[in-house]
Amino acid sequence: MTSAPAHAVAPTGHRAAHDLAAVREQWGDLLAAIGSPPAAEWPPRDSRAYIDGRLADDVYGEEEHESPSLGRMPLTLREHPAPIDLTALDAALEVERDLFDLADRVAAAIQRPISPALDADGRHLAEQPDATDPARWHFQAPGSPGSRAYGLHWAALWIAGRALGEIEGDLFTPLPVRLLDEVTGAAHRARRTVERALGRDARTTAIDDPCPWCGGQLTGHARPGGECAVTCSAGPQCTAAAPLDDRRRRVWQGADLVLLWTALDRARGERG
Repeated sequence: MTSAPAHAVAPTGHRAAHDLAAVREQWGDLLAAIGSPPAAEWPPRDSRAYIDGRLADDVYGEEEHESPSLGRMPLTLREHPAPIDLTALDAALEVERDLFDLADRVAAAIQRPISPALDADGRHLAEQPDATDPARWHFQAPGSPGSRAYGLHWAALWIAGRALGEIEGDLFTPLPVRLLDEVTGAAHRARRTVERALGRDARTTAIDDPCPWCGGQLTGHARPGGECAVTCSAGPQCTAAAPLDDRRRRVWQGADLVLLWTALDRARGERG
């Protein structure tokens, strides 16, 4: 769906599309989490995997370390093996159900019914060409999942197109303001559910180990949709070779987290 908007898009439409894009971008991570043991509170699952992967590269070399492949991730819940992390599974089921139901409500309100087609003799055709329009949302029916068969990615993309007022001939009318507000709220809740299940919901966590360089209090910070970080309470007095954030605290993020975790492991070993 790349058609131009039919009119100026309301700010709420842009917010909905932004949140739905965040859901789609993190959906593979959530499905992968279902088959993994629940992660410790800190670091969040994706940061722990990143740190472990970088440490493995340092030990074995990049040629011997195989990164996770998106191609091996399940694309839908129905393809997923037996769940291990039930919190992640519950979140995925909730988001999938809510967005499928939302697409049904939007389609019922603004999608044009299938137009009957006639042959040269004026007889109704058994197969209506309008029914195969790829932009159309198909409802679930006995014996057919409808557009649900294409998974959450398609549902989120289709809803975002309606929120942005994308033109698809005369297939859709504009979203009424009240329904657009409902779409915006549902999209935001879906994003929060996914990020909470992945530990990316702007939480802060006190880390038990003291700073290896100065003994200060270390705090982990999870950022919605972004990378995680650790700060030291000692500020500029901390002698670690880490940059200062805008609050004058030493901060480790990205590749620097590997250096911090290596120093923490070394300090634990020295303490015995």
